[in-house]
Formats: sequence, structure tokens, C-alpha cells
Amino acid sequence: TNSRMREIQTTLSERALELLALPSENCMLLDIGCGSGLSGEVITEAGHCWIGCDISHDMLKVAKSMEVEGDVLLSDMGQGLPFRPASFDGAISISAIQWLCNADTAAANPYRRLLTFFTALHHALVRGGRAVLQWYPENPAQMELVTSCAMRCGFGGGLLVDYPHSTRAKKYFLVLFAG
Repeated sequence: TNSRMREIQTTLSERALELLALPSENCMLLDIGCGSGLSGEVITEAGHCWIGCDISHDMLKVAKSMEVEGDVLLSDMGQGLPFRPASFDGAISISAIQWLCNADTAAANPYRRLLTFFTALHHALVRGGRAVLQWYPENPAQMELVTSCAMRCGFGGGLLVDYPHSTRAKKYFLVLFAG
């Protein structure tokens, strides 16, 4: 149901914020794949400012109609992120980065899209900034591909799995820092 999805999204967003381990309130955060702005609401409630980007114009219209506190913009993360260097103290993404691994067209090369995304994300974070990206990898090869692309672009960190022995409750978080 819709309320169940909102509850799951909120819980995942709260966990991502916890893993960011921000030093204080009033940080500037990027919400990658912000959709209707549910994660942004969690960011706002935690006392931070945010900008969200999403590839879906329709989802951004929903976010604007909900009068979210953050600014939202249309952007395909696989083509980079349109931000100046060191614009963000941190970034979160809930259930979005797995879409970079899809090759819907001949031009959509997952490896290239991941490198473009992680290079742009590293560029957009302050030195020492963190990113927590929750996702649902299809298989170990996809986990390796995504993680290795992040490391190749200068990130440190790794994969954290909540509830690793549960099939239903298992959640994957790529926890990164820009050093």
C-alpha cells in the first residue's frame, strides 16, 4: 500500500541519515533520486537543508505539489550531477542507484554511467563529505561493479548490510566518504 511504501521510505531515509553521521544541524545535503520528496522531508525534520534531483518529471511535480522544503530539479544521475565543486556536506539516495546498472538502450553503458555518476558525486561533496546510497543489488557481480566504480572515482568506504541473515528485511547501503 501507499502508506506502507511511505513508511519504508521514511525508515530507509532515517537510517541513511544516521549512517551519514553528520557533525551538526544545518548541513546542505543532496537527495539523489528524490522522487516525491519523502526523503527530503526526513532531511528537513533532522534540521538540514537539501536539494533533490530525479529523472522523473512526474515525481518532481508531486514533490512540488507537496510543497517540500528543498529545491528539486530534473537530472539523470547517469549523465552527471549539475553542481559546483564542494556544494554538499553529504548525500543520500534511497532505492535509486540500481537503475544505473540497467542498459535499456545501446548507448546506456552501465559502467560508464556509474563512473560518470560517482565522479560527479565526488566532485559535488566537500572534502570529507559522505554519501549513503541505499539500493537493491541484483547479484554479487552488480555489488562489485557499483562498489569498484565508486572506489575508482576516489571514494573510500564500503557496503553495509542491515539484517544480513534475513531475506525480506535485508537492506544494502553503500557508505562512502570523499577523502
